[in-house]
Amino acid sequence: MTNWNKEKGILGFAIFIAGLCSIVYELLISTTTSYFLGDSIRQFSLTIGIYMAAMGFGSFLSRYFSEKGLLTSFIAVEIALGLIGGSSVPLLYYFFERLSPNNYLLLMIVLTGLIGVLTGFEIPLLARIMKKYYSLRENLANVLGLDYLGALLATLLFPFLLLPFWGIFRTSVFFGLINILLGIFILGFVRKEMAKDLKISFFSLSVLIAGAFAALFYFSKPILQRWDDQLFTHRVVYSEQTPYQHLVLTRNKSDLRLYINRVIQFSSLDEYRYHEALALVPLQLAPYRKRVLVLGGGEGLLVRELLKDSSIQKITVVDLDPAVFALARNNVHLRTLNEGVLDNPRVETLSLDAAEYLRETTELFDLIISDLPDPTNEAVARLYSTHFFRAAKNRLTPNGIFATQASSPFHTRNAYWCIYETLKASGFAEVLPYHAYVPSFGDWGFLIAADIPLPTAAIQLRYPTKFLENGMLNQLFYFTKDIENPGGLSPNRLDQLPLLQYYLEDWAQWSREKVK
Repeated sequence: MTNWNKEKGILGFAIFIAGLCSIVYELLISTTTSYFLGDSIRQFSLTIGIYMAAMGFGSFLSRYFSEKGLLTSFIAVEIALGLIGGSSVPLLYYFFERLSPNNYLLLMIVLTGLIGVLTGFEIPLLARIMKKYYSLRENLANVLGLDYLGALLATLLFPFLLLPFWGIFRTSVFFGLINILLGIFILGFVRKEMAKDLKISFFSLSVLIAGAFAALFYFSKPILQRWDDQLFTHRVVYSEQTPYQHLVLTRNKSDLRLYINRVIQFSSLDEYRYHEALALVPLQLAPYRKRVLVLGGGEGLLVRELLKDSSIQKITVVDLDPAVFALARNNVHLRTLNEGVLDNPRVETLSLDAAEYLRETTELFDLIISDLPDPTNEAVARLYSTHFFRAAKNRLTPNGIFATQASSPFHTRNAYWCIYETLKASGFAEVLPYHAYVPSFGDWGFLIAADIPLPTAAIQLRYPTKFLENGMLNQLFYFTKDIENPGGLSPNRLDQLPLLQYYLEDWAQWSREKVK
């Protein structure tokens, strides 16, 4: 290969890698902020908007780079981009617990803006460098084509490989290292065109940063373990980043807790209150109980309560993440708590999206219970929409009953009653609200919906319980003035999700600590 062709190949590779890295940084910052602050549409919109504007600003400023030493300028940009992009997620992790939400958001904006400006430098610099090899038409086509191809690869690698296997912390550090190595690679290519002192300075700085990132990547597991230990009040005994979420189990003596994306799902000290209320109250009201569908609840605790009824012939559990089922089956602490119910011959587990399952299945159920997370983002809020509830209604037998957890009528009052209004708007003839006190969560709300009467006075407990008893059942259905339906709330529809806004506004009044 001639030097001419070699140079073109090296620069084409640089363009491709530059496009790949810049989009990965954008995805990393958006995802991290969504994990920590929720409301993914807002976080991704902010990140994309600021990033694009900063890119435009960087492209505008690139006119001031001298024609002499364009490759030197490009190397400096890659070193700076690698340093800021690679350290962006570690910085967001470090400052999340040390900054207020507004100041954290400001840090995210600053990092996004800096990465955008530096990325805006890349393409004009490379286009100017490449103009000696191609005509203007070919040059623009080649530079933009390779950059966009790199961006495409980034969007495919991130959700399917990088996030599931490395997580956001290690991916950030790895791509920072890639950016630095790209600078070193180009540095070797232009060593004859650069002053010796400058070449030594660039090389030394690049090696220093690359070494730091390599060490950070190598020791990322204990670093993240320490971060988890500081973040959670109890000792972390299990931590896994799956393709869908971050799972953490903590343990302190007899208190086992599961967190998903930092949001507590249960404490073993009081989870029976939640699961008895969600499982056994609708079970008492259901005239038939042969076939039961559980949406969510892959940790097996709701199934444990349902299996107290010997008339149930089959329970189908649909949970998106197979890692939750694996954890429930294989972790000795969790398996002890759920009594190994997922291996019961009456239980079938399916790793599917709940909405997709309801849309595709032809089975009918006597009872459907939705034990899905709170609507902290759009992906979950859609599972509390009229569209979702109608899909569930279509999978009920004529006398079937649907029940769902519905957040706290005290802490998230508007969100709770929005779900109530949504069930009514979904066509159910009867919607029954009730609530129970769960110390780990506070006052927690549930809803039952059906096309048959729901006579609460007729409920008589037929199962062994730790919390529920006949004498206190009437209290579950009574709402005091400060938690009753405030009225005027819009149903949650798929094309517009007011529930998410209600939920975020409700929780903003209390604290940054989220619950189930």
